[in-house]
Amino acid sequence: MAKVTLVFAVLLVILGLAGYFGTGSIHPTALIPMWFGLAMGLFGFLAISPNEGRRKLFMHINVTIGLLGMIGAAVEALRGYARARAAGLEPDHIALASKLTMAGLLLIYVNMCIRSFIAARSARQE
Repeated sequence: MAKVTLVFAVLLVILGLAGYFGTGSIHPTALIPMWFGLAMGLFGFLAISPNEGRRKLFMHINVTIGLLGMIGAAVEALRGYARARAAGLEPDHIALASKLTMAGLLLIYVNMCIRSFIAARSARQE
């Protein structure tokens, strides 16, 4: 699962950089997915270990980062959309797409981690 984490980390870094440079490097908040990706990449790299305890620790840290990022991105997407509609404006579609993409990627990642944790626990109990 640590290698899968690295894949998702790279995807988040690409999303953050694409959002930042795609908007003309005006909005530094577009880099938020990149920071989540870098954190997940660091702990994903540390999770590549033959030591089971270390692997479990860093993967649990990663799934926590993923869960917080997913919730934060989804809430911010909904809040930004609602705020724009309440003001009678069109929402920023690039920002909305970036937030929803981050939330979707992290939803998939967290789901995969939970399934992996359940499978690992079942295998240990047998």
